[in-house]
Amino acid sequence: MTEYEPNTHVYDLVGVGIGPFNLSLAALADGAPELRTLFLDAKPAFSWHPGLLMEGTTLQVPFLADLVTMVDPTSPWSYLNYLRHHDRMFPFFFSERFHIPRREYDAYCRWVSEGLASCRFDAHVEELGWDEQREVFVVTHRAADGAPTRVLAHQVVLGVGTNPVVPEPLRPLLAQGAHTGRVLHSADYRTHRARLAARDDVTVIGAGQSGAEVALDLLRHQDGDGAGGPYVRWLARTSAFAPMEYSKIGLEHFTPDYIRYFRALPEARREQLVGEQWQLYKGVSEETLGELHDELYERTIGGAAPRAALHPGVAVVAVEAAGDEYVLTCRHTQQDALFEIRTSAIVSATGYAASRPAFLDGVGALVDWDDKGRYRIDGDYRVALDPRVSGRLYVQNAELHTHGVGAPDLTLGAWRAATILNAVAGRTVLRVPERAAWTTFGAPDLRSTPATGAGDTDLPGGITAAARP
Repeated sequence: MTEYEPNTHVYDLVGVGIGPFNLSLAALADGAPELRTLFLDAKPAFSWHPGLLMEGTTLQVPFLADLVTMVDPTSPWSYLNYLRHHDRMFPFFFSERFHIPRREYDAYCRWVSEGLASCRFDAHVEELGWDEQREVFVVTHRAADGAPTRVLAHQVVLGVGTNPVVPEPLRPLLAQGAHTGRVLHSADYRTHRARLAARDDVTVIGAGQSGAEVALDLLRHQDGDGAGGPYVRWLARTSAFAPMEYSKIGLEHFTPDYIRYFRALPEARREQLVGEQWQLYKGVSEETLGELHDELYERTIGGAAPRAALHPGVAVVAVEAAGDEYVLTCRHTQQDALFEIRTSAIVSATGYAASRPAFLDGVGALVDWDDKGRYRIDGDYRVALDPRVSGRLYVQNAELHTHGVGAPDLTLGAWRAATILNAVAGRTVLRVPERAAWTTFGAPDLRSTPATGAGDTDLPGGITAAARP
């Protein structure tokens, strides 16, 4: 590629996408002024899951898991400094919150993005290429009403987020404009909230936090006596509407220690674990489940039947439009029994998944994809590339298959960003802990423990094992 001036300055790092994870990296890089960084996003301004910013919803992680605090609590871009800047420190203190409103987290991130000179919005990245002659990446982006602009970078980090996932039976209806506002992913719930609340019957699919919040919000649109508002039906493939794992020891799965353990496992075992550990990252907070129960309890005072139904262990196998209704063919997974449901609207709260962005086509042949078309990612979150590429490509929140359940969790966001920043700078910009968990994941490493006798090796926690010959 030669469509740029030969003396064009080369950035040390260009980030594509400005969600919480790349914004964390941008905020931490602000403390390393020797690095020239640029972060690009197509949106006109920062926004984080706007379709789910309902009143009363909170983050599922404590406020300390902001963009910077877990690795640099002295950063000016902390949530506490945001509160101070907006004269909200005393109200926050008196509210005694540990889990902050989701709407305020969105406002905090927007404040950070507006304060960082490295963040540029209205910059849709169209192509990423590799200039072998100059040994730089070429990032082509365009404003909504402008000509393409090209910037050069030694290193690039992808933080493009994830895309909504919907069950296969719903995809044809979602692709048809005639069903807009009646069949949708929960990512668009707030946009269509009022129209859904006016429907006679709404079915929510998905057992996670989003599904629970949508079902709860629709229940709250019913009249006090339950007579008005939609009938609310909540379906889930899981065998139960289960709470998210939130024990103090269980949460140690969201530490660098577990990531190192998980990365060392065989691929087949990693795939199995991700499926088994769904409650670590796909469950529902106990508070939300309690609020759902309380809403249903209130509506049955006096003997009335609740205008709601909860169906776990149910898979949707087919959907068809029937006039102003939809007919869902469902299968109970444990009984292997088929049944039909008629409803006037469907909200698919079925999560998100990483996908390959179109702008990667220019370097797609240079990426060492695994046999399932996913990135191969090392411990520094660097993507494996063709040896001819001297530049480095990093990725955030696309490593569930290589790093485990902490990939989408905000708890590890600042730690991962610091890990990438240190790799980009080639030095320790921010110190990251060697050990963060009490739990020892996997068998103890006997080789690193000094022997105390001729035949035994003492291990942490009073474990004793025979010394190796």
